[in-house]
Amino acid sequence: MTTDPTGNGTCRFPGRLTEGTPWPLQRVLLDELWQDTKGKGVRIAVVDTGVDDVNPQLRLAVDASAGKDLVGTTDGTVDEAGHGTKVAGIIAARPYAGTGFVGLAPEATIIPVRQTDGRSSGAADAMAEAIDHAIAQGADVVNISQDTSRPLTADSPLGRAVARAVAADVVVVASAGNDGKDGRARNTYPAAFPGVLAVAASDRNDERAAFSQAGGFVGVAAPGIDIVSTVPGGGQCVDSGTSFSAPYVAGVAALLRAKYPQWKASQVVARIQETATREGTGRDDALGWGVVDPVRALRGAERGPDEARPLADPAPLGAGEERRSRELRLATYAVAGGGLLVALVASVCKVLADGRRRRRAA
Repeated sequence: MTTDPTGNGTCRFPGRLTEGTPWPLQRVLLDELWQDTKGKGVRIAVVDTGVDDVNPQLRLAVDASAGKDLVGTTDGTVDEAGHGTKVAGIIAARPYAGTGFVGLAPEATIIPVRQTDGRSSGAADAMAEAIDHAIAQGADVVNISQDTSRPLTADSPLGRAVARAVAADVVVVASAGNDGKDGRARNTYPAAFPGVLAVAASDRNDERAAFSQAGGFVGVAAPGIDIVSTVPGGGQCVDSGTSFSAPYVAGVAALLRAKYPQWKASQVVARIQETATREGTGRDDALGWGVVDPVRALRGAERGPDEARPLADPAPLGAGEERRSRELRLATYAVAGGGLLVALVASVCKVLADGRRRRRAA
């Protein structure tokens, strides 16, 4: 069992603040996203390398009393690798002066569960124990940004723990993994277990990141390239990987759980999938049902989706047509349409003027 950041080697603890707004957040109308909730009251367990609560953006987000350390003797707030702190920041980092970075659910609560130290592999059995701890601490969402391609059965300790979380009405979100450069579809775990929302990584063009693992288990994709997030001690750094796509989706799940507390976990998962955006129709092994759209997921839908009903295909953007091309085409149509309207008005005015002149001549 390994954590799966691609690791660009630029992270330092503590780090510098990113003054501007990171590109994934530039795509989100935060005022609209947070119109009804910022995730208050929702508890998200981060099963990872620990979550540092010294970073000012996470100090009020982390519930250390509910944490657990399966590696050492801390409460889960020691993070020597920094991986879990980045994951937690994407979900629930509080606003902070001097930076445009903030978590998608900045009033949610993080339960830190240190299951690996980032230097050695965390055993699948320990991850099962971490999931059970999250359930016991009342987690509404569990984020697991780790994976293994070693085949695991539903009857394995980890498979049974995931099944217990699903049965307890917990939204389980897991990264798809970063071994996808060869383009081959393969299962990774725990992402491929039934009931888990598996998240691939997308780039700025809403296409699969080259490293993102593809497979029939992929549910949705989310930004995973050049992702800004919090690091131990304060500040931020930039990293890439499906590890950081998963918490983006976990943040959306937290907002949905806060806005619609009556919804079951399966309905939250269905809503995230059915509101994702993608080229063409149907799902595929690279992006699943598409790239998650936080605002669209939170908009309306008071009744909640029927998770037993197959997801409907959205209207296609056009055969082989990329989003940018479509936007340019529509803009061209708008300009052309405006020109036709002006020409039509001018023609009518000319006809009326000619009629007036003929009446005066008569």
